[in-house]
Amino acid sequence: MTASCWTWTLVAQDAQFARAFHTCTPTRGKLYLYGGVRTGDSKEPPLGDVVIFDPEQKSLVNSSAPQVASRRSHHDTVPLGERWLCVVGGWDGSQRLSSILSYDTETAEWATWTGEASSNPPVGLSSHTCTKISDNELCVVGREGGLRTQRRYSSVYTLRLNAGSKTYMYKEEEWHTASRSGHSAVLLRSDTKHTKKVGYSLCVFGGRESSTVDVVGHWSRDKVQENTEPCPRLTEQLAQLLSSKGAKRTEPKSLRHHSCSVVGPFVVVFGGETLSRARDAVCNDLYVGDTRSSPMSWFQFPGFNPQHKRVGHRTCLLNDRLYLVGGFGADGKTLCPELCMLDISL
Repeated sequence: MTASCWTWTLVAQDAQFARAFHTCTPTRGKLYLYGGVRTGDSKEPPLGDVVIFDPEQKSLVNSSAPQVASRRSHHDTVPLGERWLCVVGGWDGSQRLSSILSYDTETAEWATWTGEASSNPPVGLSSHTCTKISDNELCVVGREGGLRTQRRYSSVYTLRLNAGSKTYMYKEEEWHTASRSGHSAVLLRSDTKHTKKVGYSLCVFGGRESSTVDVVGHWSRDKVQENTEPCPRLTEQLAQLLSSKGAKRTEPKSLRHHSCSVVGPFVVVFGGETLSRARDAVCNDLYVGDTRSSPMSWFQFPGFNPQHKRVGHRTCLLNDRLYLVGGFGADGKTLCPELCMLDISL
């Protein structure tokens, strides 16, 4: 494998990209960056602004002034109805939250949602995952509890949404995963060879010192709103990368605060910090999971440029391109103000 096989190519650079533990959500042809932190000091309040980047026009707009009620980091965000950004949980500077906010991309207005009387919310969420099943249902997995409360396992919650009334309801499921934070969760088609039910299950990995993948839940095809983002060029490039001589069959292990994006039949994981090393823990390796066969096969592609080491960053798929934005660099302290694009050349 040579250094020219894949890299991150600079698209834009701006101080507003310099943030970590934020979210980056593609919708309406643009990237919406929200929240995060500008320092590793937990005493500093998180950000509450929304930054919009148009990759085609190379334009950047900060659409909202920070509001106290909307400051979040270590949260998760999902798009609803191609209009709203639904923000779930996170750290507000003093506590972990399980409450929900939404940002209207048409009016640039925030709304605070109300929990239904029958809702059974977690005590708090941070560095969790929130996976979209449909515009009305999310699956939440991850760290919960107060500052001094940690559990041996992570509970799994179904989060039901009503965008019209701005209300939500948490329901704790019978499923559990090993205790994790800073992990990834991807919704994949179930292995029909080993189950009579055809549909989807949630694969949860990372966020602990292990390579174990927990598979939780089952959703039938008619319950899942599939992401139909077309990406033929990038899918073909990833397929060629996996068939190259330098492809090494290695699964991601002991990674947390990495990024994870689904590109066609591939799961693309980048960066993060490894829990197995006390020094030089921030990584710049690329992992690609191939779901075209069962079980999924993982391939590792080492990173050669130390300037691309990232933790607390995000990757986003938009218009057949995979973007990398923000995060801390190799020292785990210096913020990266770049927005880059995955470039594969074989």
